Amino acid sequence: MGRLIADDMLFSIDCIRSLMHEVSVISDLVSAVLKELEKYNSVKVEEVTLVIGEMTNLGEEQMEFAYEIVTKDTELEGSKLVIEYEKIIVKCLECDYKGGIRMLKNDYGEHDIPVIACPKCNGRVKIIAGQACMVKNFKILETDECSS
Repeated sequence: MGRLIADDMLFSIDCIRSLMHEVSVISDLVSAVLKELEKYNSVKVEEVTLVIGEMTNLGEEQMEFAYEIVTKDTELEGSKLVIEYEKIIVKCLECDYKGGIRMLKNDYGEHDIPVIACPKCNGRVKIIAGQACMVKNFKILETDECSS
């Protein structure tokens, strides 16, 4: 059975501010996982779980495709990429509403468009979730460290 490595979001990359393309994002995440793997006696990585916020506008299919390409000839080759999504949550600065927001249907693109305003009073909001782009955990098989 594989060992699950988790440390409350091991790595984080600010996808919003850096405006990176999926390949660049995956390259950075893979580099971070490979560096973390140096601490373990792993023989195989079974899966890597990412948390991606709705506001990153990163496409799942593009992320999976990039992962397959970027992990080729690395310890991560053949591992499963699991993507979990983080919903957008806001806190209204005027009426104290805390929760989700309205989304406008985008007929021309893959992602709907978030309305960054309070859905109750249309006031200014602080975004408190939905911008994540991080490795949540990874599952590895380790070498048997017991010697006879």
